[in-house]
Parts: sequence; C-alpha cells; structure tokens
Amino acid sequence: MKPDQIVEAVLFASDAPLRPDEIARADESLDEDEVEAALARLRTFYLESERAFRLVEVAEGYQLLTEPGYAPYLDRLETVPRPSRLSGPALEALAIIAYRQPLGRVEVEYVRGVGSSGVIRTLQDRGLIDVVGRGEGLGRPLLYGTTNFFLQHFGFRSLDDLPRPDELPVILRDRTTPILPDEEGAPDEDGVQDEEGAPDEEGAPGKPGQPGTEDEAPQEQVLQENDE
Repeated sequence: MKPDQIVEAVLFASDAPLRPDEIARADESLDEDEVEAALARLRTFYLESERAFRLVEVAEGYQLLTEPGYAPYLDRLETVPRPSRLSGPALEALAIIAYRQPLGRVEVEYVRGVGSSGVIRTLQDRGLIDVVGRGEGLGRPLLYGTTNFFLQHFGFRSLDDLPRPDELPVILRDRTTPILPDEEGAPDEDGVQDEEGAPDEEGAPGKPGQPGTEDEAPQEQVLQENDE
C-alpha cells in the first residue's frame, strides 16, 4: 500500500480528528514526515479533482469532512444523522467560557445576569467544557475551560482561531467584582433562575457521506442575541 492510501483509509474510518503521529501508528513504515507529506498531497488532490469532501485541519488534527454545499442533498436521506443546535443561552455561556477560561460559574452568571448551573451542566455533559482546576477564593470554586471536542465541534484548529476580542465588546468588556450567590438578587447555587429546557446539541461538519453543515461560532450567536 502507498502512504497516501494508508493515510486516506485511516482518516476515512476515523470519526475524530487525528494528529500525524497518531496516523503514523497505522503502519510501521510510516513516520510523521511521511504522513504530513501524504496529507499535503491528498489535500491538493481533493481540491483539484473537485471532490465532495475535503481534508480539514481541526482540533489540532486532520479530518475528512463533507463540503457544506452538499448538505441539502444529504438532508433528504433518513440514514444521514441530522445536525441539531445548542440553545442561545448555552451558546452564550459557552462563548463566555471560551474567551475567559478558566473561570467559575459565578463569573459566568455575572456576565449573563442569570443563573447558569443548568447550561454549564449541559455543556459538560456534551463534552464542550470540563473542569480544569479550582479557584483560590472562598470554597475554592470549580473552574471551567473548553475541551478538544469544542475545537472539533466548531471547526477550530486551536483557540487562536477564535475571532479577535475587539469583535466581541459585549463578551470581553472589563470585568468588575462578580455578584456573589448569597447577595440579594443574585442567582441561587441550585440554579433556580436558570432558563428552562435543555438545549439541543449543535451539529458539526459531517464526515464523507454525512451533512457538512458548519456551526456558527458561539460568539456570533451571542452578538445576535444582544442586538435583538
């Protein structure tokens, strides 16, 4: 087998992005340099031959994804998974965490002005955020940050691909002392003021044979919501 064929087969079978060193484990004759050269050749070949899928660098790895333009055709097939979307509140909380991580629940609630334990649990359950440490304040609160799946889900190569802070004045305004949960009018610890209803998951670009619909970046949804 040629290196290009091995690399292509591994990428096609994988449901998650793979780094060159991970791909190289598929065969003893491969090393990272050979894999990277094969990836470059495959990417050029797919573009020149106008394939319905493309080789994308995402979440610090590489993945084969269907071109977004083919999503309307695939939507007609019942065997193709239907992408769903996160709710506006969930996207808002996710954007705050993505830009300010690591940070605690109280800080998220202060920016949003509403209890957020429910949406934080949902984002955790769906693998988009996770606990990355503990704060130094009273009770050493849990601190949250985005996961590698967050990058994969939204098509980012790394957090450096997030839009510039000056594009998000609402999210990145200077912070002041957050309202503590026991202060008057502040969200309760149990999230009583949380929005009702569990948000739906937002679909990511599809693999070959799956819809290639791409998510809106969470920060875009936040700006739209604040403009209304």
